[in-house]
Parts: sequence; C-alpha cells; structure tokens
Amino acid sequence: MSNESSSSHFGTIVELSEKNFDDVLSDNKFVLVDFWATWCGPCQFMLPVFDNLFKKYGDRVKFGRLNVDDNQAIAMRFDVYAIPTFVMFADGQPVDRAVGAVGENGLENLLQKNQ
Repeated sequence: MSNESSSSHFGTIVELSEKNFDDVLSDNKFVLVDFWATWCGPCQFMLPVFDNLFKKYGDRVKFGRLNVDDNQAIAMRFDVYAIPTFVMFADGQPVDRAVGAVGENGLENLLQKNQ
C-alpha cells in the first residue's frame, strides 16, 4: 500500500515568479495561471474555486499562481491590467483568458475548451 497523498499527478499548485515562470510554461503542455494579489477581494473569492478545479484537472493541466504585486513585469508582459485574470497557456503561449471573479463554471469552461 502506498502512503502517497491523493493529490493530482502534478502535485501542487505552483507559486510562480519571474524566476520560474518561463520554465514552468515550457515544461508543461497546458498551464492555467491565476494572476492575483493579496489585497484583491475577488481574487480571494476565486482561491477555493481555483483549488477545486486543480483537484479535478490537475492530472492534465498545470496550475500556477502569480502575485502581480511581486511580479509586475510578467503581468505587464501578458497584458494583465485587472485581477483576478486567469490565462490559459498551451505550449508556452497564451491561448485564452478569463477576467474577474468568473466562478467555477466560467473557469471550468476555460479549461474545457483549451485542452
């Protein structure tokens, strides 16, 4: 019997930064990135939604969070001007996005149509 946790194939949601962002994108076919900030109410609302979808899709999609206050250059690079913004990447390139507290259905639609 294995004592491994029942988390997804990818393990955990990755805390992204300028140091690891490009590596994570290049190492995974599909990546969903949550651009957020600690002071953002709608971002806090979406945290458990993002976590739930990670549990459901984490074996097929890499999930990452990027704090825009700590990583402004990356947010600007991908034209993130409002948060939360969720950007779906395929093969390292942005292919779709959802802006705002879109709820579980809105975020799940983004995942389903882009993988």
